[in-house]
Amino acid sequence: MSLGSSSLMLMGERLDPQQQPIPVNLPQAKEIIDLLSVLEEKTKGNLTSEEQTVLRDMLYALRMKYVTLASPK
Repeated sequence: MSLGSSSLMLMGERLDPQQQPIPVNLPQAKEIIDLLSVLEEKTKGNLTSEEQTVLRDMLYALRMKYVTLASPK
């Protein structure tokens, strides 16, 4: 399972309909997002353009979902 998928699951996303839902854990999801941000920074210039795009897009989607869930309603 990828880090991105783990973060999504911790934000309540069910990647497989037959999978048991796990409790939402925003602090843990944020830790994974932060880890991926460090990975993006440390690998800058060493990834193919495709890998860079995948990482950037995944981080954007995770951050937007996190902000949506963490915002007071």
